[in-house]
Amino acid sequence: MVIEQNVLGFTPEGEAVILYTLTNSRGASVRLTNLGAAVISVEVPDKHGNLADVVLGYDDFRSYFNDPAGMGKTIGRYANRIGGGKFIIDGTEYRIALTGPNVTLHGGPQNFAGRLWESSAEEDGVNFSLVSPDGDQGFPGELGAEVRYTWDDECNLGITLLAACDAPTVVSLTNHSYFNLAGHDSGSVLDHILTIDSSRFLDTDRNQVPTGKLEPVEGTPMDFRTAKPVGRDIGADFEPLVIGNGYDHCWALDGYGKQELFTAAVLADPTSGRKLEILTTQPSVQVYTGNFLQGTATAKGGGRYDNRAGIALECQAYPDAPNQPQFPPTVLRPGETYCHRIIYKFTSD
Repeated sequence: MVIEQNVLGFTPEGEAVILYTLTNSRGASVRLTNLGAAVISVEVPDKHGNLADVVLGYDDFRSYFNDPAGMGKTIGRYANRIGGGKFIIDGTEYRIALTGPNVTLHGGPQNFAGRLWESSAEEDGVNFSLVSPDGDQGFPGELGAEVRYTWDDECNLGITLLAACDAPTVVSLTNHSYFNLAGHDSGSVLDHILTIDSSRFLDTDRNQVPTGKLEPVEGTPMDFRTAKPVGRDIGADFEPLVIGNGYDHCWALDGYGKQELFTAAVLADPTSGRKLEILTTQPSVQVYTGNFLQGTATAKGGGRYDNRAGIALECQAYPDAPNQPQFPPTVLRPGETYCHRIIYKFTSD
């Protein structure tokens, strides 16, 4: 494993934006940055051994600031939606910063994705850390967060998400990479083949906040238990898809609780032969088909991304779990350690 470290540039405050490039013995590589503790490229071989970058992103590091798409970023304090911008812990109500009508998305408008993390290269990867002060975006307690990325000769990108706090708070961290296994600049992902280990998805309201009900995927366009093209049912006259302008929904993973690390989803590109298996310890996966990517900053290579140019598969806690006591708990208390893993396993055949 070879790890290179370079400076991409500087923030207006003079802080360095650092680029880490991890290259394995096969020449496959991952590029990471301390801006948002983000994945900015993953170059892996196709069935003929040809390398291509399969993660959407930008050449200009400044485009990662104020990036509504959250390209490759680490999301927190709380990934996905919290309804009403509030929750209760131990009888005390906390109001957090709203990002839209009566909802907080991804931890608020100034969430972890836009911040510079402390970083250091290790033998097999890179560590990123961040201190979120008490009251940050309205969340209680000081939270120390850490993300550990590893890369190996089998093209496994490992992500370990850690957090600890000094007062009870809620936490859900995830990675927000958009994948296109044909190459980041190859157009739509609707012909990619997707499998999700889930028999239930989370019902939501018009603001895409969970109602608390889990609905069966059986007989609906949400059924990916058997592999099918991402675009096969995306235009169906099915209310959740109409509300989201496509897939932007959370699936409760059947493997959660049965074993610590399990396969959540598998994405494959029939043309290149590349396949991505996603393993996790998290209870759910949010699938977002890039329904509003049009209008984001200039893409890598100088082009533009259209809607559905990438798909995000975000392993995380259930959205709005702080307000849904029947969901797996998300409260973290002093003395406890939040620890979850995600592995992006790239292969080709």
